[in-house]
Amino acid sequence: MASSGHFPLRSSLSDVAQWTGVAAVRPLQALITQPSLVFLCTLAVMLLRPPDVQFYALDRIAFVLLAFVVLLRALLLQQPLPAAGLVTWPMLGLLLLAFAGVVGQPYEAQTWSVFAAKWVVPFVLYHLAGLAFEDDVSRRRFETFALITLAYLSFTAIAFLLGLKEFVFPRFILDESVGIHADRARGPFLQAVANGVTLNLLGLMALDAYRRRRLRGALGLAFLATLPLAILATRTRAVWLSFAGSILLLLLRSSSACMRRVCLGLVLAGATGLLLAMSFGNTSALSDRLAEQGPLDYRVSVYDAGRQMFLEKPLVGWGASQVQPELAKRISGFRVEAFFFHNTYLEIAVEHGLLGLGLYLWMVIDLFRIGRRRPSDWSRAFPDRAFRSLWPIMVLVYLVNASFVGMNYQFVNGFLFTLAGILAAQNRRSELQGDVLPN
Repeated sequence: MASSGHFPLRSSLSDVAQWTGVAAVRPLQALITQPSLVFLCTLAVMLLRPPDVQFYALDRIAFVLLAFVVLLRALLLQQPLPAAGLVTWPMLGLLLLAFAGVVGQPYEAQTWSVFAAKWVVPFVLYHLAGLAFEDDVSRRRFETFALITLAYLSFTAIAFLLGLKEFVFPRFILDESVGIHADRARGPFLQAVANGVTLNLLGLMALDAYRRRRLRGALGLAFLATLPLAILATRTRAVWLSFAGSILLLLLRSSSACMRRVCLGLVLAGATGLLLAMSFGNTSALSDRLAEQGPLDYRVSVYDAGRQMFLEKPLVGWGASQVQPELAKRISGFRVEAFFFHNTYLEIAVEHGLLGLGLYLWMVIDLFRIGRRRPSDWSRAFPDRAFRSLWPIMVLVYLVNASFVGMNYQFVNGFLFTLAGILAAQNRRSELQGDVLPN
């Protein structure tokens, strides 16, 4: 009798264990079924990560979770993992060079954060993008995410420009004690160039969406009217230059009459935005920014010191750990905590020499080649054939701004290489079907 009484208890314990196991697995199952949403949430965390110490690893947790979910899903569904191809090898080489440079240094969270943002995040997201955005629905979500992000960044930049700071969110954007460029529209990046590059890239995607009639009517006009004003609000000459150049290229070379009309509208909207800025009393601020000489003097000094360092060790460079002490010996007259090259190519050349510079050039060439592939499956869904004509201009926008700043911004890098990964995956699928047209 005593032993028979244990059966209901054992059954109850078994049911509880089974229910607990199912409850624990169900959230993971939900994540696995929606990898594109996990991917977009990760990008959103990278965009809006607060600078508070207690949230410092939030973006890293999201990044690791994304990699785990996408790779586990690929394993369960027996999806082929992305094979090494365009962009993979030069990026891997750069990643290993950078890792060798930081692993020998005393541990500093900032050093590893820059390493992750500059090399690890774009490398991983490039290869995960093809697995997460494998159909039209998921890629449409990516495009929607880009448009929503553009609307948010534009609204925040214009509110800052017009002095409506109560509408700037999150509030840490206004905190002058964190980041730089507190007097400009810097967005959640806390750096005006990063904000401007992102606005430019997302704006080009919005132009493509307008061409495909994804954006239309009042919503399309709102994007058209606010983008130039948001770019102006960054008060960053490199951003202004790249934006004007990208619109001019599209205006002169685009085969789409709709795209040319939209670019002409952007030119008119930009002129109107400048007049509005002048009417709100910002003329002096903009003209002062154009004539500002201090940052140029600093950059010339750093460029000259960097050039000398490169010529002294041109093959393999100085290594990341030796750059700051050496620059401090060579540059005087500036009160700064650390010296930055403000030029991605010079930074790579000084740290890794011609070896690193050659790998970076190889990667850039591969980025252009990704867009030149011509899959024959032309649907109107994003990204279609005409978008591939836009892709080289997006890469050029990235490269032009890299000439004036170190591209250490994980959202900017992650977004661009995610898009590159989507295009590369589209190429691979067409190659497997044997229907890729020649370059």
